[in-house]
Amino acid sequence: MDKGLSLRNVTIRKNGAPLLSVSHDIAPGEVLTVMGPSGVGKSTLLAFITGTLAPDFQATGAVWLDGQDITNAAPHQRRVGILFQDDLLFPHLSVGANLAFGLQPGGSRPERAAKIAEALDEVGLSGFEDRDPATLSGGQKARVALMRMLLSEPCGLLLDEPFSRLDAALRAQVRDMVFDRARARQLPVLMVTHDADDAQAAGGVIVTLVG
Repeated sequence: MDKGLSLRNVTIRKNGAPLLSVSHDIAPGEVLTVMGPSGVGKSTLLAFITGTLAPDFQATGAVWLDGQDITNAAPHQRRVGILFQDDLLFPHLSVGANLAFGLQPGGSRPERAAKIAEALDEVGLSGFEDRDPATLSGGQKARVALMRMLLSEPCGLLLDEPFSRLDAALRAQVRDMVFDRARARQLPVLMVTHDADDAQAAGGVIVTLVG
């Protein structure tokens, strides 16, 4: 598969004991959901894809993204975006400065400011550049975190239970927004979750890991 995210015979072990095995192709705009209880290795799989696997784990297999083998690439060279349970916004930076952190280097100050304004407008937060993240609601923080990640222009998106701390109504709204933005950009998405509603909303293949 030239485009998309491909996990090729990925097996992860901890202290020599098999933890999980996954082999799957995720096409652009599609979502693969990996389900399973806590401790089964879902986040460990994401760490392998991002190049941040802890030393007490051993992995074999390969990760390909848009036709390139990124298995041994440095984390910052992989062009993989990730959203976590926590929004991880920098509390000492304004909303605009948080978004600027996601931008690729280069471009004039007006050009960068225009990209930030466009990103905020896309998620209904026009004019929020100077806001303190502490003044935002949970849903607003989630939107800023999403756009900061998308401004880094990733080729693939990983979701590490990013909706689990939102209440039911907000969860559905933010979840739809994330999937819609990913599909519009034709990003392959790998989501790990233990929530059946998240998996159903993703609308793609579901892989269940057994602890």
